[in-house]
Amino acid sequence: MILTEIDHVAIAVHDLEEAVNYYQQAFGAEVHHREVVERDGVEEALIKVADSYIQLTTATRDDSPIAKFLQTRGEGLHHIGYRVQNCQAALQAMIDAGARPIDEVPRPGSRGTTVAFIHPKGSHGTLIELVEE
Repeated sequence: MILTEIDHVAIAVHDLEEAVNYYQQAFGAEVHHREVVERDGVEEALIKVADSYIQLTTATRDDSPIAKFLQTRGEGLHHIGYRVQNCQAALQAMIDAGARPIDEVPRPGSRGTTVAFIHPKGSHGTLIELVEE
């Protein structure tokens, strides 16, 4: 099995502060990690749930993938991040199985991770992020 666990569930939001406040009030959640990922044009707040995260994410610029998602679909589930031991090997295994990569090679992600995205059209309608810690 290439997948070791669910790393995170990403939820696109218009207002990150409002979403963080909601999770704090509704669940007593605390932000475990917060980061702006300039390369992707997003800001994220990670809420730890056991060994996984809820990733609340918003756009920091109009041309980011999250901005486009919010404009066309509105707030909601954006993608699932699966933790893997070797991102390159997992990416190749998915490509060999017929997946359509967004990232041809793994790249730096938040929290010092290595990541690669798989297009939903090749993954039964789900945007997948492979995450190597």
